[in-house]
Amino acid sequence: MKQIKKSSAGIHGDSVRSDCYIELEIKSSGGIKLNLKSKVESMYGDSIRKLILDMCKFFNIKNAQILLEDYGALPFTLAARFETAVKRIFPSTKKEFLLPISKKTIYKSAKDRLRRSRLYLPGNEPKFFINAGLHEPDGLILDLEDSVAPSQKDAAQLLVRNALRSVDFYGGERMVRINQLPKGLDDLKFIVPHNVHVILIPKCESARQVKDVEKEVEKIKKQNKIKNDVYYMPIIESALGVINSFEIASASKNNCALAVGLEDYTADIGTQRTDEGRESFFARSMVVNAARAAGIQPIDSVYSDVSNMQGLRESVLEAKSLGFEGKGCIHPRQVKVVHEAFAPTTEEIEKAKKIVLAFEDAEKKGLGVVSLGSKMIDPPVVKRAMKTINLALMNNQISKDWRTI
Repeated sequence: MKQIKKSSAGIHGDSVRSDCYIELEIKSSGGIKLNLKSKVESMYGDSIRKLILDMCKFFNIKNAQILLEDYGALPFTLAARFETAVKRIFPSTKKEFLLPISKKTIYKSAKDRLRRSRLYLPGNEPKFFINAGLHEPDGLILDLEDSVAPSQKDAAQLLVRNALRSVDFYGGERMVRINQLPKGLDDLKFIVPHNVHVILIPKCESARQVKDVEKEVEKIKKQNKIKNDVYYMPIIESALGVINSFEIASASKNNCALAVGLEDYTADIGTQRTDEGRESFFARSMVVNAARAAGIQPIDSVYSDVSNMQGLRESVLEAKSLGFEGKGCIHPRQVKVVHEAFAPTTEEIEKAKKIVLAFEDAEKKGLGVVSLGSKMIDPPVVKRAMKTINLALMNNQISKDWRTI
């Protein structure tokens, strides 16, 4: 088989931003010849050249013709694009060029935390990564699945890996949606060693799929001496997935949530998705019940009309009424609306205050039984009330000293 000696990676064009385009041709002699065209040549030209030459040395490339068109790409993008071009010529190489990990990417998550919003970011488009955390979603999803063209899956793996090491998400939960299994298992080695918090498992139809992901994650963690927890969010997107939703939700102690994806689900049952949602009521109710039975969070599907904020608000309120705790976002402008709609009502806040105060008063008196009026209060009720209080605090609906007011 003839060795491929030329490849390309990235995108180019007048509308491109925060990305680059690279052509790499391996030569038999002549050394490294780098033709750099950059909008930021005067400020960063030398550092860009150094990065590319360092990568050539790392991958033992001694003779090559390189064209690099830069449109304001940050180092993590430049490195990912060049590595993609290299590996398209030398697919058997196991070497990884890893930039230093940023301290801003090193923080932990928790199994039980707020997941009202999760913002999807197409995994092969770095322009969406850089400022996404400023919109303050609870989680940010670097997507390797539906938003990435089949021909660019390899490029997205490297770009997402580098983003996990470099991009400041301002404390947002760091999520990655892998590809549908079995291909998604190959994605794991690009994300698990780089402080991913939650792995979304798309089109999940059985507990076995969750266990397969868990087994591979544990293997990679052991190989890389990773100590931090990695959580899973299976996504139910088919009729079979709905029927098996409880076994999926309870398949791993590291499951933190169960989500529903309604675009694929409605296609699978042979109908159209509507705003009224009657066609998906059964599926959504099953997902909520399965998640609650397994002790994890139920998360609703995305709302696809990014221009209809009122429709989004109504969709969130309906999701909340069914028992969902979060919703997917496909545009930053949706995040604020989702947070506001999931915020507790005045009635919910006042009820929660009474429950918490009654519990705290009983604790002070050393009472083993807590009651409010004629109703007994058990620990899950108190926990839910505290969650309502915390949500109210986050949304500035009550003050921090609410107990004394």
